[in-house]
Amino acid sequence: MHDTESDTFVYQTWPEKFGSMLNEIGISSESNEIGTDDVEKGDYYSRYFAQTPRMVTNRGTLIVKNSNIDVIQIIQKG
Repeated sequence: MHDTESDTFVYQTWPEKFGSMLNEIGISSESNEIGTDDVEKGDYYSRYFAQTPRMVTNRGTLIVKNSNIDVIQIIQKG
């Protein structure tokens, strides 16, 4: 490592990473624990089409403040 680089790495979850990116552009948001929101309990994609992935990983949710958007769910398909 170079002398100018920090030796300390801050671990962030995906909602925390996206929340910090939103805060940089002036959108206030708050990250939730994984599995605590109602939007996370249903199916992510329709099972009627062949192109839809079967395995989807839930990465958490963000609550957006002062916006028409209530919750953003972060998912990973694979």
